[in-house]
Amino acid sequence: MNTFSKERVKLVAFDLDGTITQHKTKLSEESKRVLDALGRSYRLLMVGAGSCERIHNQLNGYPIDIVGNYGMEYAQWDEKSRKLIVTEKRSVPIDKPSVTERIEYLRRETGYTEYKGETVEFHESGMLTFPLLGTAAALPDKIAFDPDRKKRRKIYPLVAETFGDYNAFVGGSSSFDMSPKPYCKLEALGRYCSLHNISRDEVVYVGDDYGTGGNDEDVYKSDIAFICVDNYLDFGKCVSKLF
Repeated sequence: MNTFSKERVKLVAFDLDGTITQHKTKLSEESKRVLDALGRSYRLLMVGAGSCERIHNQLNGYPIDIVGNYGMEYAQWDEKSRKLIVTEKRSVPIDKPSVTERIEYLRRETGYTEYKGETVEFHESGMLTFPLLGTAAALPDKIAFDPDRKKRRKIYPLVAETFGDYNAFVGGSSSFDMSPKPYCKLEALGRYCSLHNISRDEVVYVGDDYGTGGNDEDVYKSDIAFICVDNYLDFGKCVSKLF
């Protein structure tokens, strides 16, 4: 993790859930004001685990470039049309029987055998979500389940080993995200920088999930400057060093 000189920074990239907003909640007016202020000095980018459209909707249509699905999808805000335009969308096939068999193995080994809805969520992109509480669990139950991520970090090594053909992350509030290798936030951010002629030492990334198994961990451990957010309510305070 590198420090930075704000005079050199050109791009500020963000995680969304837990960093700027509560999980799966809309962008607040306060966080919008912070983004507006940053946007007057820097190029802004959202780097997320969900699709670009989902992130855009959660942001209430905020005008910002988005990298979604860990780099499987790229979208650019077009100021002229005032629309988000998807410029790239990738997908890979899923071996659903193999995935389901491995998920059931993990449930038996870890004891998470009771769940609501489906045992695994298959995404069009080829990504997977392993929801420990099931796909139909209530949002309050998800949020209360593992706020410090200790439960999921305890079993993370087994999940990562079982899905060695995927990058596994402690995602959301009660699940694991899995993206087909090599897709991850660090690779996605690096590719965006290459496309826009931005060097890595001109980037600051802002995220909350930088611990073991977190989907921001690879960026945190890289040469890219990182601002840690431990509570989304402190987002403005955390990025104040950029002003």
